[in-house]
Amino acid sequence: MAAHLPRRLEGKVAIITGAASGIGEASAKLFSRYGSKVVIADIQDDLAQNVCKDLDPSSTTFVHCDVTKEEDLENVVNIVVDKYGKLDIMYNNAGIMGAVKSNILENEKSDFEKVISTNLVGTFLGIKQAARVMIPRGQGSIITTGSVCASIGGVCPHSYTSSKHGLLGLTRNAAINLGRYGIRVNCVSPYVIRTTSALDTLKKMGKEDSDVYSTLNGPTLTPYDVTEAAVFLASDESKYVNGQDFIIDGGFTIENPGLSMFK
Repeated sequence: MAAHLPRRLEGKVAIITGAASGIGEASAKLFSRYGSKVVIADIQDDLAQNVCKDLDPSSTTFVHCDVTKEEDLENVVNIVVDKYGKLDIMYNNAGIMGAVKSNILENEKSDFEKVISTNLVGTFLGIKQAARVMIPRGQGSIITTGSVCASIGGVCPHSYTSSKHGLLGLTRNAAINLGRYGIRVNCVSPYVIRTTSALDTLKKMGKEDSDVYSTLNGPTLTPYDVTEAAVFLASDESKYVNGQDFIIDGGFTIENPGLSMFK
């Protein structure tokens, strides 16, 4: 398959956080197939090593990294620069859902802080550490995995929705701040992806997966759909795209199901 794909990321070096599973795993595989050297940064050591086994060992590296710890992100960036001499792409993908509780009275402060720390603070630290080595080179692409919850409410728990709203604001601020150095910062915001964890979450919310795919008939969103958007933002094809929220939701966020003439 790799031999037939255009080498859209040829010569580039990418760090992908949370790349041991889900969207991150798909990203690691597709970035590699498009020609990028990939560094997997994750806390799931065994899963990450398994992903590495499926990729070219000469262009794939795993570094244990907890995104809530600045020293871990600083370390992975330093390793990448020492090994490859540069960092072209920072994909801040690591994130957690947290406890699925809709009633704010049932939400624990500790869980809220844990989700914010991973999803929002972890992304802030990833952007900061990537910028440290991208600014001197005057170029780079920083991508974050957002969510439809970055632009609407009522879909996910308070902690997750708050973290994704904050992440989108951070993306826009960083885009203005770093754009003057030739660094682009963008967000990819997917709708529900039919993974095991997503199905479990829907079950806890009393929903079936058939309930959520109602706007665009036919296709089902996969991790690779999100990854293809990330590849575009990582590549030179998007050289003038900065501060954008690339929503991949089949039209979900533009519809008001309570007031629709098309039902």
